[in-house]
Amino acid sequence: MTKFDAPKEIAHIGIAVHSLDNALPFYTELMGVQLEKLENVESEQVKVAFLKIGETRIELLEPLSESSAIYSYLQKKGEGIHHIAIEVDNIEERLQHLKENGIKLINETPKTGANDSQIAFLHPKSTNGVLFELCKHN
Repeated sequence: MTKFDAPKEIAHIGIAVHSLDNALPFYTELMGVQLEKLENVESEQVKVAFLKIGETRIELLEPLSESSAIYSYLQKKGEGIHHIAIEVDNIEERLQHLKENGIKLINETPKTGANDSQIAFLHPKSTNGVLFELCKHN
């Protein structure tokens, strides 16, 4: 079994929303959370808002099209927590190790996500119902 260092941190918690314009005031005005950045992530067909809380982030995700996985998620489950992202080193090796140990991968290889990070998702059927995203920031 390959030994990896423990993940560095929770990079962010992804929350699916129908509209960033409608959701942001709760976080920024009522909760006092700092809006750090807005970004379109074409690979995922989402518009994201990063909100900083301490050393971690909340990532609000609004679908840009009906082909977005977030659009499908919202249609099935409504707004709410979508995924937990964990910051790791050696993302390719971790994916291979997880696959070799029976974890179903949504992404066999990393792809480009927000902030030019490398990301890959693990299927929740293999992770006790939680959608995990592995992130490696450059």
